[in-house]
Amino acid sequence: MKYFISAVLLLCMQLVGGERAESIRSNYAKYEYRIPMRDGVRLFTAVYSPYDQAERHPILLTRTPYSVWPYGADQYKRTLGPTEAFEKANYIFVFQDVRGCYMSEGEFVNMRPHQPDKKTALDVDESSDTYDTIEWLIKNIPGHNGNVGLWGLSYPGFYVSAGMIDSHPALKAASPQAPIADWFWDDMHHHGAFTLALSFNFFASFGKKRDGLRTERQEMFDFGTPDGYQFYLDMGPLKNANEKYLKGEIEFWNEVTGHPNYDHFWQSRNILAHLKNIRAAVMTVGGLFDAEDLYGPLKTYRTIEAENPQSFNVLVMGPWSHGTWLDGDGVGLGDMNFGFDTADWFQDRYLFTFFDSFLREGKSPDMPEALIFETGANRWRQFDEWPPKSCTAQQLYLCENACLSFEGPVSLAAADSFISDPHNPVPYSKEISTDWIKEYMTEDQRFVSNRPDVLDYVSEELQSDITMAGPMRVNLYVSTSGSASDWVVKLVDVYPNDHKEKPAAQLLVRGEILRGRFRDSYEFPKPFEPNQMTLISFELLDILHTFKRGHRMMIQVQSTWFPLFDRNPQSYVDNIFEAEEKDFIKVTNRVYRCKDFPSHLQINILE
Repeated sequence: MKYFISAVLLLCMQLVGGERAESIRSNYAKYEYRIPMRDGVRLFTAVYSPYDQAERHPILLTRTPYSVWPYGADQYKRTLGPTEAFEKANYIFVFQDVRGCYMSEGEFVNMRPHQPDKKTALDVDESSDTYDTIEWLIKNIPGHNGNVGLWGLSYPGFYVSAGMIDSHPALKAASPQAPIADWFWDDMHHHGAFTLALSFNFFASFGKKRDGLRTERQEMFDFGTPDGYQFYLDMGPLKNANEKYLKGEIEFWNEVTGHPNYDHFWQSRNILAHLKNIRAAVMTVGGLFDAEDLYGPLKTYRTIEAENPQSFNVLVMGPWSHGTWLDGDGVGLGDMNFGFDTADWFQDRYLFTFFDSFLREGKSPDMPEALIFETGANRWRQFDEWPPKSCTAQQLYLCENACLSFEGPVSLAAADSFISDPHNPVPYSKEISTDWIKEYMTEDQRFVSNRPDVLDYVSEELQSDITMAGPMRVNLYVSTSGSASDWVVKLVDVYPNDHKEKPAAQLLVRGEILRGRFRDSYEFPKPFEPNQMTLISFELLDILHTFKRGHRMMIQVQSTWFPLFDRNPQSYVDNIFEAEEKDFIKVTNRVYRCKDFPSHLQINILE
């Protein structure tokens, strides 16, 4: 998952621009160090210092579990900065293998829990390792101006978030980009449902135990087929992942499957609870269509805003998938087109300006609190706060005749039903791949809209533009003939039949899943009472999207979304990771849409 994406992103960045690579070799000297932490563990660190010492330069630090490759003082990266502008500005670049990874000593712990109450030198975490690293750099690297910046994307984004806590005085600016915040919400799960395609692919390679210091990456898992949907279906119950493929050798997989609920294991890995005492300026960056880390940047920004009210804290959310603000052009994604190069626009106007203002100029840049791309209208918008207060809360109701309306239902008793079969789950994408398909987040949903296990509710043709902003909330009255079901809700933009580019397209704007057992508590799950109606309520993460005049709005409801998420057996078991084949059953699921039980989506309309 993240290992593959970040490794590919790193490789792509290394291979681009022969002239850029040659410029780095001509203008930078490389050094390698083993920096001691407070408990004596040494972390492998590569430093690229500019030959130009006419003035002192800022330090830009990246800490990663994905390798500071290439190793050797005579082996150079082809890119150093997030963009070339940093290299032309003669930044000092520092790359560090985090504790227990590649050439760094110590034990690696996934999403290492933060220790807020450190009493001895043995009380270490990623915050203390970052502090100790900066302290060493300031004292030992010549030619710096005393200011340090910290940045990282994806898993390295988590190390930025952790490194900002109890900020070192020299840390002036930090940019967590697509940061993991809490693996029960980011990659590993969505509202308790397990992200099968991402998690298996990731840990089958990244999760392999390191045998001593190493410079080489682990080999990727060989699926033996291009068809991920069929591969995971043939795998059967999730316990077969270990029995057939992983052989019990992936320690973190065993921990994940041993903790199906949001217990202390997951709670201790929630970095959001500790984002305090942040003195560095922060710019959080994310993609509105990031299939891995959409939760992370949104929640990181909001938490810093709440817990550090005096800090400079801004948010950038573009129309991007994972990391494409650095390695793509952002012109389009899947079936959506955004009209221009949104990535270059962000890089040129925001990323370098943010760091250089704090690290070289020593002043705050003139930036909006939130820079968000408005899809549908295809333009950047600036806000003084996010979500914007200038919104009106409204409800989109599921109504009779598969209608979607702002007017509540009038029927006294009405429901729609479908049969959910875990042996024939609804695919999340029409593409054939063993990878997690990033384009699914903007994909045309017509490939599933005629399935009998997908309910479609469509509005009348819009007479004027409607812009939705911020998070949404699903409120569905449901029942199941079984004792366990998942519920998937998707918000879709339906294009007119005469649209020039995408006639009758049904483009996904936002979708989310709830594992039904967690409807009341993520820590203490419970089964459904068969055929007993109950309310389920859960969040759909933020959007800024305009449904244009002449378009229609659609809500789709289903109970499987495979293999992005694992199959719920639909008969309740204490631990789905231990379910047997016999536990997987067909059920009849119902969605109620009547006056007393009005299923709806709570939205915010931007005035």
